[in-house]
Amino acid sequence: MTTEQIMEVMKEAMLVAFKLAGPLLIVSIIVGLVIAIFQAATQIHEQTLTFVPKLIVIAILLLVLGSWMLNVFDSFVQELFAMMAAL
Repeated sequence: MTTEQIMEVMKEAMLVAFKLAGPLLIVSIIVGLVIAIFQAATQIHEQTLTFVPKLIVIAILLLVLGSWMLNVFDSFVQELFAMMAAL
């Protein structure tokens, strides 16, 4: 396996990681920002007020996007195994 092939596999792995984690992180940041604005406006500083809504939204997002995430990861793993078999 050449250095270029290793770098290509690492690049693909990073892209897959960004594809899988990106939507969850973006939605978590948005929900956190909305709750922080709500807390600043109402002066309610309860720690669970930020944790519970994020947890619920992330769980719903995983239910909605779970099959897509599995397909992205599955195609990457199949491509990786095909490359390993070709060696």
